[in-house]
Amino acid sequence: MNAPLTTFDTETPARTTLADAIFVVINPGSGRKAGQLSLEEMEERLRALPRDTRLEHVKDGTDIGALARTALDEGYGTIVAAGGDGTICAVASELAGEDVTMGVIPMGTFNFFARGLGIPEDVEGAIRVLEDGTPTPVNLGEVNGRIFLNNASLGAYPAILDQREGIYKRWGRSRVAAYWSVLTALLSFKKPLRMQITVDGTRHRRRSALAFVAMSAYQLDTYQLDGADAVRDGRFALYVAPDTGRFGLILQAIRLAGRRMKPGRDVELITGEDILIETNRKRRLLARDGEKETIEDPFHFKVRHDALRILAPHQTGDAAPA
Repeated sequence: MNAPLTTFDTETPARTTLADAIFVVINPGSGRKAGQLSLEEMEERLRALPRDTRLEHVKDGTDIGALARTALDEGYGTIVAAGGDGTICAVASELAGEDVTMGVIPMGTFNFFARGLGIPEDVEGAIRVLEDGTPTPVNLGEVNGRIFLNNASLGAYPAILDQREGIYKRWGRSRVAAYWSVLTALLSFKKPLRMQITVDGTRHRRRSALAFVAMSAYQLDTYQLDGADAVRDGRFALYVAPDTGRFGLILQAIRLAGRRMKPGRDVELITGEDILIETNRKRRLLARDGEKETIEDPFHFKVRHDALRILAPHQTGDAAPA
């Protein structure tokens, strides 16, 4: 059962003014504090905004999507996600295609989505964007009806997330812990996937430990991977790792961390707007923006163009995540 909503303001704005009001979904369980501020200090800054603002905490067992739907149903014009990319993705999934504006306060480990839009990782800067940012249309990825902002993948990466949960519980969330989870998961990875991949009508048969569908040009630029320009042009960048065994995967991961991964040698790059991946199992574990779930095969990826309006610093040129 979902936990009840918890409102921190003494009064909810009148329904007639909610189109001008802000609804903030805050996930205190994200990877770090709100920049250098405590959550209480962040909430004080949010309440000081010139527009009426309602704050809701995500508690254990709370359906993040339900909080976003509440804001939609009540008529809020601006709905903000304060958390990591998983929290932001859950809110964005409810707002995609709706006539509302979304804000972001990044509080995760990597924050690729916010960084790609130029949204500051410090809370003061992110809140300033809520005041004076420009509604910016962004493209979203979709797989079997589920939204993703940065990437979705099959094979080795979902296995990494399984390892990461235990490492985070023991050592806490950090980028070092995240990288360590990669090494431990790849050492124990066994079976590659047998896949039929259809990209914009062209079929490919591959045997691989990893199929990684990227939607964030910023993330690809960060790791110096080819494919970022395709994403900026509204296409996916699909990376398929060669079948090299677990030690080959570890070598590829080291090269990725060192920004030395090369297409052809370490990974195959295929770009397109419509991707269908079929495997030899009815259901598989899928990783989507750092969260994992088991869903039915086949996996149908589609680009949703201009599916969301995000408050971002004013930019020139392409408005999609860079």
